[in-house]
Amino acid sequence: MTKTIVIDPVTRIEGHAKISIHLNDRGEVETARFHVVEFRGFEKFCEGRPLFEMAGITARICGICPVSHLLASSKAGDKILGVRIPPAAEKLRRLMNLAQIVQSHALSFFHLSSPDFLLGWDCNPATRNVFGLIRNNPDLARGGIRLRGFGQKIIELLGARKIHAAWTVPGGVRSPLSTAGKNWIIENLPEAKQTVNTALDLFKRLLDTQLHTEVEVFGKFDSLFMGLVAPNGNWEHYGGHIRFVDSQGNIVADGLSEDNYQSFLGEAVENWSYLKFPYYKPYGYPDGIYRVGPLARLNICERMGTPEGDKELIEFRQRAGGRVATSSFFYHYARLVEILTSLEYIEQMMDDPDLLSPRVRAEAGINFLEGVGVSEAPRGTLFHHYQVDENGLVKKVNLIIATGQNNLAMNKTVTQIAKHYIHGTEIPEEMLNRVEAGIRAFDPCLSCSTHALGQMPLHIELVSADGKILDVRRRN
Repeated sequence: MTKTIVIDPVTRIEGHAKISIHLNDRGEVETARFHVVEFRGFEKFCEGRPLFEMAGITARICGICPVSHLLASSKAGDKILGVRIPPAAEKLRRLMNLAQIVQSHALSFFHLSSPDFLLGWDCNPATRNVFGLIRNNPDLARGGIRLRGFGQKIIELLGARKIHAAWTVPGGVRSPLSTAGKNWIIENLPEAKQTVNTALDLFKRLLDTQLHTEVEVFGKFDSLFMGLVAPNGNWEHYGGHIRFVDSQGNIVADGLSEDNYQSFLGEAVENWSYLKFPYYKPYGYPDGIYRVGPLARLNICERMGTPEGDKELIEFRQRAGGRVATSSFFYHYARLVEILTSLEYIEQMMDDPDLLSPRVRAEAGINFLEGVGVSEAPRGTLFHHYQVDENGLVKKVNLIIATGQNNLAMNKTVTQIAKHYIHGTEIPEEMLNRVEAGIRAFDPCLSCSTHALGQMPLHIELVSADGKILDVRRRN
């Protein structure tokens, strides 16, 4: 007789979901499912809106990563207008995206995930959070808060708001960086770099001393990895082209354009989740499983392109045991490497006079009826695909979100963790947070990917083969 365990809702992620763990008739875990039970409908209610409103509208999909949607939407709009945006506009967009990576990764690492491995997987859930971290390690917690604030402040300096800054538009951006803003960034960069270097040293010590099981169990498996790379193979977050590599580091596909994404990406659906299951089309579903985000970006690039970033990438790969890191637990490590690299790129940009240039927008009308924009959100590659009529009113929208592209991998990660910790008809307390932590490694944004409101508590159900619920654990 099989059984199912359900965890609903999952905590310390953005959005609402539950986990069900299915046992076979021998009482062993057969599979696990990460159910996304939110539905928002952004793709549908954007229909009929003017193209020039789309960046501002889609930024409202999420308060954590509005910049990501601003950029992908504006890049789709650039193509519909048929314009080449001014050099200053691209550099300013890049600056905002680097700031977005810094602030989002800092939130994920310091606020959401570090309490697990700094305070202990099995400590009281009431204290295993950012407030417990503040009491246990106030300097690190304060540094993480200020690091996130550094990224948010740059977004505010550019777009006048930290959240939902409707600053990027089809054709460019609305305004340049001010001299005062540039000086603030230069003044505060050293502290930001010191914080991430401290976090890197701490996390590497933990990898050496106590996180061996997590590296092996929290989603270590073969898959493809996808993301943007620069023409020279450098780490990329805004332009370049799409590349797929396998778990041995072999390039499976390269030089792909977002304009043709439908030729290499398929989207499957399951009746137990609102979240779609993208896959690499040539391999079929579900064999075309791939991962996106910081882990994928470090796996597909040749180098980070900055002195400290390149040094950290070499060590990252040494610790991973090869050219490609296949453990999803290394997402945490990859985020820290990306924060450091982003800070280096920001520092390099501060000498560029184009950041202060007033030539930041190309003006045009509707010249094409379709456009696809792509950018690297902190959580992975983001696609916005719009079709419009002659008046620029949106007829159809398709959004492919990073969390959705990691959906197959998240389900596989939950299954691997459950198989390691569950052997019987009850849910052991020690596995509750570990199953959640396996999901948190991906830093999923469910409000983005389901196109809800509210907190994400935890609900796990253990279900038998005949559908009988054997055990339930809830955490509000």
